Amino acid sequence: MKVLVLNCGSSSIKYQFIDTDSRIALAKGMVERIGMTSAVLTHSPHDREKIRIVGEILDHSIAIEYVIAVLLSPNHGVIKDRNEIQAVGHRVVHGGETFSGSVLITEQVMKALKDNIELAPLHNPPNIKGIQAAKNHLPNTPQVGVFDTAFHVKMPPQAYLYGIPYELYKKYKIRRYGFHGTSHRYVSERAAQILGKPMDQLKIITAHLGNGCSMAAVDHGRSVDTTMGFTPLEGLIMGTRSGDMDPSVILYIMAKEGLSLSEANTLLNKHSGLIGISGESSDMREIEEAVGEGNKKAKYAFDVFTYRVKKYVGAYTAAMGGLDALVFTGGIGENSIMVRHDVCLNMEFLGISFDDNANQKVQGECTISSPTSKVKVLRIPTNEELVIALDTEEIVREQLIVHAAASSN
Repeated sequence: MKVLVLNCGSSSIKYQFIDTDSRIALAKGMVERIGMTSAVLTHSPHDREKIRIVGEILDHSIAIEYVIAVLLSPNHGVIKDRNEIQAVGHRVVHGGETFSGSVLITEQVMKALKDNIELAPLHNPPNIKGIQAAKNHLPNTPQVGVFDTAFHVKMPPQAYLYGIPYELYKKYKIRRYGFHGTSHRYVSERAAQILGKPMDQLKIITAHLGNGCSMAAVDHGRSVDTTMGFTPLEGLIMGTRSGDMDPSVILYIMAKEGLSLSEANTLLNKHSGLIGISGESSDMREIEEAVGEGNKKAKYAFDVFTYRVKKYVGAYTAAMGGLDALVFTGGIGENSIMVRHDVCLNMEFLGISFDDNANQKVQGECTISSPTSKVKVLRIPTNEELVIALDTEEIVREQLIVHAAASSN
C-alpha cells in the first residue's frame, strides 16, 4: 500500500510517501513558513535530486495541495494519478485517554481530537488543520490518526498519577501522558528483533534524544513509565526545555521577575535546557564543540544532560526489576559519541559493559556494548514515519475486510 504520511505543525508540514510493501520512502519533504509569501517546499524523490520551491503558501490546505502536486509532477513526482495515494496517515500529538491505538478518522474521532485541544494547544490544532485539508483534497482516501501518546496510555496508575488531589485528575485529566510514542515503540520492537527474542520476554529502556528528549521503560512490550509528562516539558533537559525541576522555582522566578503565565511558559519551553545553562546553543553538536574549547557553562550543560539520562537508566531499571537492553535513538542518541559514552560510563554494576571502539564506529543499527555485556546497548535510528504508514495500512485493510463482509451479507 502507498501511504502519504503527514506531520503537520503550526507553520510547517513534514511528509513522506511510503510504499509499505517495500518499506521504502518513495519521496519525502517539508513545507516551511506556511502563512508567508516566502514559504519553501523541499522535495526529495528517492531516486532523484532534491528540489526546492519558494512561493506563497498561506495555509495548510494550500500546502497539502503543493505536496500532492509535486508528488504528481512529471519531472519530480513518483505517481501519475492521485488515486495512487491509497491512504493518508497523520501524526497526532495528543490522544488524551481517549485513544489507545491508531484509528480511522471519522467525524466522531475529529470531535474527540478537538476535545483534546486544551491538553495540547500548540500541537493538536495544526494536526487537525492538516487532517481537514487532506480530507478536502483527497475526499475518497481513508485517513488514519496515529497518536504520540498511544504507546504510553496503558501505563499503571503509580506511573501516571501526580501527587495532586485525585479530584483534579478526574476533573481536568491532569496526568502523565508521555510523547514520542511511535519512536519508542519502533526502536523497542527493533531491539527485540535484533536480539532475537520476543518482546514479551524483554525489559528495554529506550532513549529518544534530540532537541526534544524522552525515555521510556518498556517492560514485556508495554510502556510502563516515560519521562515526559502532562506536557513535553517534564523529564530530561532538552535543547530549550527545562525538564524536571521544583515547581516552586518557576513561582519564585515569576514573583522576582514579574513574569506573566505566558512569559513563564516561554522561559521554560524556549529559553531553558541546553541553551539556558550554556548560553551558547540548543544544539548538542555546538555544545560539544564549546566543551572542547574549555567553555565552562557548556560543560555544565553537557554534564547535566548526560547525568539526567544516566539517572533515568537507573530509575527505570529499578522500576522494571531488571534490564536487557538500552537503546539510543534520535538526533543526539544516534550521532553523539560523547553522550553515549558518558551515559554508559561506570555502569558495570547494572550489567552494562560498554565498547568504546564500537561506539566510535557506529553505522546504522548496531550494538555498542561488549560481547560479554549482560545488558545490550544498541544504536537504532528511529523511523516514526514507517510506524505511521504501517499502522495506517493495517487500519485501512481492516476496514476493507469489514466492508467486504458487510457487503456479502
